Amino acid sequence: MFQSTGGESKSLSEVNGSIEVPKGSGFWKTLITFTGPGALIAVGYMDPGNWITSIAGGAQFKYQLLSVVLISSLIAMLLQSMASRLGIVTGKDLAELIRERTTKRVGIFLWIITELAIMATDVAEIIGSAIALELIFKIPLIAGIIITSFDVLLLLLLMKLGFRKIEAIVATLVGVIVLVFLYEVVLAKPDIAQMFAGYVPTSKIITNKPMLYLTLGIVGATVMPHDLYLGSSISQTRKVDRSNEEDVARAIHFTNIDSNIQLTVAFVVNSLLLILGAALFYGTNSSLGRFVDLFNALSNSKVVGSIASPMLSMLFAIALLASGQSSTITGTLSGQIIMEGFIELKMPLWAQRLLTRLLSVTPVIIFAIYYHGNEAKIENLLTFSQVFLSVALPFAAIPLVMYTDNKKLMGRFANKRWVSLAAWISTIVLVILNIYLILQTFGIL
Repeated sequence: MFQSTGGESKSLSEVNGSIEVPKGSGFWKTLITFTGPGALIAVGYMDPGNWITSIAGGAQFKYQLLSVVLISSLIAMLLQSMASRLGIVTGKDLAELIRERTTKRVGIFLWIITELAIMATDVAEIIGSAIALELIFKIPLIAGIIITSFDVLLLLLLMKLGFRKIEAIVATLVGVIVLVFLYEVVLAKPDIAQMFAGYVPTSKIITNKPMLYLTLGIVGATVMPHDLYLGSSISQTRKVDRSNEEDVARAIHFTNIDSNIQLTVAFVVNSLLLILGAALFYGTNSSLGRFVDLFNALSNSKVVGSIASPMLSMLFAIALLASGQSSTITGTLSGQIIMEGFIELKMPLWAQRLLTRLLSVTPVIIFAIYYHGNEAKIENLLTFSQVFLSVALPFAAIPLVMYTDNKKLMGRFANKRWVSLAAWISTIVLVILNIYLILQTFGIL
């Protein structure tokens, strides 16, 4: 009943359906089998592009924007559950379905928009990784950017070892990020009562203009367009009999559990970043606009007090590198999914992955050479990358909601009425907020 429409899926064909699911196993054994894709999804919600916004939110408004982090995470869980359900039920990812269900001209337009989104996402990952290499190993920034261009070849090697190895490596990198920031937050000794009170929304978020702007930055940068494509594809790595509705239902159930657990981890990381900003930098009037600023501030006793130490700075840089590298893996996979899904690009796997990375790294290298490796100038690219993501978001979210609403396509697994309503409201709100953020960025409002 739920076979792929129009042939076998080409999305990540080398790993599609490659992981056997044990029949008749208990809850925990089955969950372990389905655990992994959620970690790849979650890194998109805690990539280097989110760090500055979250820490700045805490530094400026203490714990008040934690409610925004919470709401953003709930929206992410909703959209990602729909993306994975779409892939499991249809056997096709979002890019393939868009290609099949739109005209060629519209498909090419959406492919270009989505490629720009992948490039925008990669910009933050490349910059984050390159700056981390500079901070840890004193590697010149331009050299670090070039190194990140070829770390994609490592992914090719990992794919030969099996998709589970990639999931394990990404989960390990995520674990490093969590432990680093948990340790730094414990040292910072945040006000626990105020911290939990911050998860309750306040009207100041709307009435206070600077707070509203940061709110838009947090929300607008949270739901990444490429993650919706990625989720719809890697949900198919588990072998599922689509002619058996019970198999499909079980796959959806356990995939959602995995996704929600991992997105909860992403929520914790983003909360820790904001809490760290609040506990260490609120009221210090520190300039925290760049990764290097944060690195230096953590070892400056005039800013963070008695806990300042070079070790804190180094841990921050290590977490930044872990974030950049884990995001690099998922960004490259997303690039392949989009090329295969939208335009059915046929080329050797290594060349396809290298092309995806080079498309993203080229503008960063040009900027780095033009500005002679100046971190501040290069980090300005982060602002423009968020604008591209804002533009691309509705072109991914709206088709996702439309297709998962379609009973002819999804059968009994189409969105329930409350899910559809929540998804449309969330999507429309995200689109409005992103348009507002774009207008603010360019000084129109």
